[in-house]
Amino acid sequence: MLELVGVRHRYDGRVVLDIERFAVPPGAGVAIVGPNGSGKSTLLRLLALLERPSEGEVRLDGAAVTGAAPRRRITLVEQRPILLRGTVRENLEFGLQVRGIRRTEVNRKVENIAARLGITSLLHRRRHELSDGEVQRVAVARALAVEPDVLLLDEPASSADRAAAQTLYRTLAEERARRPLAVCLASHQLEDAYRWADDVRALAEGRLSPVTPENLFRVELPSGGSGDLKHVCVGTIEIAAATDKTGPAILAVPPTDIFVSRAPLASSARNVFTGRVTRLTHQRPGAVLVTADVGVELVAVVTEEAARDLGLTPGGSVVFSFKASAVRVF
Repeated sequence: MLELVGVRHRYDGRVVLDIERFAVPPGAGVAIVGPNGSGKSTLLRLLALLERPSEGEVRLDGAAVTGAAPRRRITLVEQRPILLRGTVRENLEFGLQVRGIRRTEVNRKVENIAARLGITSLLHRRRHELSDGEVQRVAVARALAVEPDVLLLDEPASSADRAAAQTLYRTLAEERARRPLAVCLASHQLEDAYRWADDVRALAEGRLSPVTPENLFRVELPSGGSGDLKHVCVGTIEIAAATDKTGPAILAVPPTDIFVSRAPLASSARNVFTGRVTRLTHQRPGAVLVTADVGVELVAVVTEEAARDLGLTPGGSVVFSFKASAVRVF
């Protein structure tokens, strides 16, 4: 188990990460999603033991990490990885050689991981002969070759085409099925995160959010209002939220708290918006993500049966409803 406990991390006195607990269990597939500047890369660097938190601890198997020895169990592939001088083959061989692995076994492992990630034809090339997407795949192959216990990936498919990204995620799934590898990946590709991860977590302003960032909005909460009810402009709509907070804040609307219908229904929900379905995504067996433009993009979750019964199709009309109390503010 790799985890951050009671971590507050600062750059130049500014808190960039404030995490009570973030755990990556053995064998888990965790995706971290969030906007630029939310703290995803910093979180990965702390987990990789490349930085020490300003406050709090990084723990491995329940014990606070001290010294450099645990780094061999954890590997980070950054968004813009640096390759060693030499060929792709030499990059893949390096980590295996320093671990004292025999030449025949090094060759076998290199050929195997190169084939699985579709980079066999690149083995003779050097860094300047590779595209950014190829560099990312080589760096992931280099990391997988040494078989870490925890693999941390920062936007590993950001420069990849769709086919290369699918190959990457398939290889990760195969590796996790083969041995107890934990993978923690930061990504902007929400559909990919939902498709491959067991656990999707969101960061906003350095804090863990209770929902994923499809429905996260940075707003300015007005003072006054009717009791604790605030009406906040988001895009071209106003969202009613039950909160006594004022000033800068993040609104979060859990997709599971949005009721989906084809026409407005009689209910106590203060937020009722009509729009058009823009995308339907199968999240996991039995669940469908419904993305709609209602003046701002919102995402709801329904069962496959409900999606069929409602006749939801891209371009079709839809109504999203949710209560003011469902809107979380932080």
